Amino acid sequence: MSGEIGVMPFHAHGSLQGFVISGRWPDSTKEWAQLLVLAVRVASLPGLLPTSTVFGAREELPDDPDPAMVGVVIAEGTVMGAEALRPGMFASHVPTALLMLHPPRETQPSLPECTGAASGCLLLPGLPHLGLEHRAAWVETDCDGTVTSMVSRVGVDPISDPDTAVLAMLLAA
Repeated sequence: MSGEIGVMPFHAHGSLQGFVISGRWPDSTKEWAQLLVLAVRVASLPGLLPTSTVFGAREELPDDPDPAMVGVVIAEGTVMGAEALRPGMFASHVPTALLMLHPPRETQPSLPECTGAASGCLLLPGLPHLGLEHRAAWVETDCDGTVTSMVSRVGVDPISDPDTAVLAMLLAA
């Protein structure tokens, strides 16, 4: 692993729109989980994430990008409501990673003293028929950014968890 990974959140109209990735992309489940921790910490800021939102990793760059920029993890849409994503949305272009972030008002904290906690899930889709297993991570942080829960797994059955099931449904054709 050479070079650092830079992550910078960006927003529009007071709402989190994504994260600029610079230097290089995460290349392990551990590094993606660390990115998820940062994303959940940002999602815990009051009012920045209005509802549960799915973010996808994209290598497309804007016009005239910073030379260190390698891509973005961008808000693709919400889980429910007017901007809800439809099943199979990513079937033709499977992203390297999908994240689902839940704001504090949509997160049930794992510890009673952690009011204002936000949470998130990361799915790194595999190709099980080729021996490449699905990988996932789950993170919860309280309102001051303390990680109150973090789990990562290799060989995940996406149906075994509600968040990974939703993300897998968005990938299915």
